[in-house]
Amino acid sequence: MQKELKIENKIIDIYFNENHKENVPVVILNTYGNEGKEVFDRCNKLQCKEFILVAISNLDWDNDMTPWFAPKLNKYDKECLGKADDYLKILLEKIIPEVEKYINIELNTNIKYYAIAGYSLGGLFAVYSAYKTNLFSRVASASGSFWYPKFVEYVEQSEISKNIEKVYFSLGNKESKVKNEVLATVEENTKKLEQIYKLQGINTTYEENDGNHFKDADLRMAKGIKWILKEE
Repeated sequence: MQKELKIENKIIDIYFNENHKENVPVVILNTYGNEGKEVFDRCNKLQCKEFILVAISNLDWDNDMTPWFAPKLNKYDKECLGKADDYLKILLEKIIPEVEKYINIELNTNIKYYAIAGYSLGGLFAVYSAYKTNLFSRVASASGSFWYPKFVEYVEQSEISKNIEKVYFSLGNKESKVKNEVLATVEENTKKLEQIYKLQGINTTYEENDGNHFKDADLRMAKGIKWILKEE
């Protein structure tokens, strides 16, 4: 089942199974295109625990998902303007209240907890958001863009929300094997983040997938969501 909302020029698709339970987790997924349905279908095929997926699209991807300015990676690339705080404000103050109203009233369902997930820059944003709000308790970052300049330093100097219980990371085994020196740091940096959170006592895992950044994106994202939904 699916419900579409439009808020602040963003498209919000709410996916849920027809026989959903009365008390379920809600996963917020920021998407590059409109891959929410594909990810939700993958989750069902993987037999994820019951949840509601809120997939947000029509984003200004390179800007909404980035925490601060970053220069072009090459002459064909774009600058990232770092508007994550502005987008997060819209997410928290405009989008989530409307989503919650729909789930509570129209679906007659209580929300067990909120999690946030994302792929690529969406995975970067998911982790960043855990430092800016206490709303989320679980984070899934699939092929997260942790090559992003100064992000590891930000994590080392900042305090993550005390509500964070689980963090999932994954990468393709060819993602760091690139000529660009910045992009090549992604594996090293992701593993650093995994260790930081483990040392903080957060249930954290890192999974390696076959292929480059663009292989099996929907499946990788679904695997991350399945892991964070598991009750240990």
